[in-house]
Amino acid sequence: MDILQIGIIGAGGIAQGRHIPAFQLIEDAHVAAVFDTDFKKAERAAEAFNIPAVCGTVEELLKQVEAVIICTPNKFHAELAVQALDAGVHVLCEKPMAMTTAECRDMIEASERSGAVLTIGYHYRYMQESRTARQMVQEGEIGDPLVVRLQAMRRRKVPGWGVFTNKDLQGGGSLMDYGCHLLDLSLWLLDDPRPVEVSGRTYDRLSKTPGQINEWGAIDAESFTVEDHVTGYITFENGMTLLLESSWAANIKEDKEELSISGVDGGLQVFPLELYQSKYGSMMSTEPHLTNPEREDVLQAKNFTEACLGLAEIVVKPEQALRVTRIIEAVYESSRTGKSVRLDNVYADEV
Repeated sequence: MDILQIGIIGAGGIAQGRHIPAFQLIEDAHVAAVFDTDFKKAERAAEAFNIPAVCGTVEELLKQVEAVIICTPNKFHAELAVQALDAGVHVLCEKPMAMTTAECRDMIEASERSGAVLTIGYHYRYMQESRTARQMVQEGEIGDPLVVRLQAMRRRKVPGWGVFTNKDLQGGGSLMDYGCHLLDLSLWLLDDPRPVEVSGRTYDRLSKTPGQINEWGAIDAESFTVEDHVTGYITFENGMTLLLESSWAANIKEDKEELSISGVDGGLQVFPLELYQSKYGSMMSTEPHLTNPEREDVLQAKNFTEACLGLAEIVVKPEQALRVTRIIEAVYESSRTGKSVRLDNVYADEV
C-alpha cells in the first residue's frame, strides 16, 4: 500500500493543533518533514510529533515529500501553493484560499498545469452536522431555499497572538479568519449558488479603542489594521439571499455560531442540527440523533490523502474556495466604497 509522504509548511498553532495530529492518525499518510521560517519552531514541532526531517528551505522540503500542508499567514498561501504545485506536489492550504481572487486563479492554474491535487482547509464541511444537513437539503426536506442566515460571533475574543490583526499579512480580520467557514459551508450545503450582488460593512472601532478587555490575549489598538466586526448581504442568481455577520469582539451576551436556511417546504438550523417542517396539520421540529462522531480534522486528512492517492474525489474544490474569496473581497470593496458590488460580469471567468 502506498504511503503519502507529507510535509508541513508553517509550524504554528494550526499545524500543531490540527493538521499534524490528524494526519498521524491516517494509515496511508506519513508526516515526513517540516519547515518554518523560524527554524527552532520547526525543530520543536519535529521533536513533539516525531517528525523525521526539519528542512531549512521550502525547496529542500519539496524534494522530500509528495504533498504539503500550508499553514502560513494568508499572504504566503498563493506563492507557496504555486511553488509546490509546479513541483508536482499536492497541496492542502489552510483557509482562506488566498488574499485575492487573482491569487486563487494562479493557484488553480498551477494545479491544472501539474495535475496535482489542490484543496483548501474548510473543515466545517466535514462536521457531522454539516454532512447530515447537506443530505437533508439534497433530498428535498426544505424545498427551494429562500434565505440563509449565518452568524460567526465571539464576545471579546480577538486573537492576541500571531499576525491575525495585521492586514498586510492576513488581508482581513473576523470575516477572513472565522466567518469564511460558515460562508463556505452555506454555499456547499446549497450546491454552489451563483452570487450576483454583494453589500457589506466592516467595523474596527472597538479593537482600535485603547484599554479593551479581550479574553484571547492582549491586542494593540495602534497596530490593529483589520476588521473585528462585519455584516453582509448577498443576492444569488436564483433569487436566494444570504445575511452574514461575523465578529471577534461583539458586545453580546455570549459567543454564537449559527447557520440557518429557510426554504419553501421547510427550514433547518445546522448548529445544533434541527429540521423544521409543517406536516400532518402540525408544526414539526426534528432533532436528529447523530451517531457517527468522527473528527472533522481526521476526515479532512483522510479525504486529502485518498485524493492524492487517486482513491477519492476531493471534497473542497479550489473553484469553490475561490468563490468564497470573491464574496469576501466584494464585502470589503462594498464597505470601502459604500456601494453594492455586482458580480455577474466579473464572475464568468472565475470558475
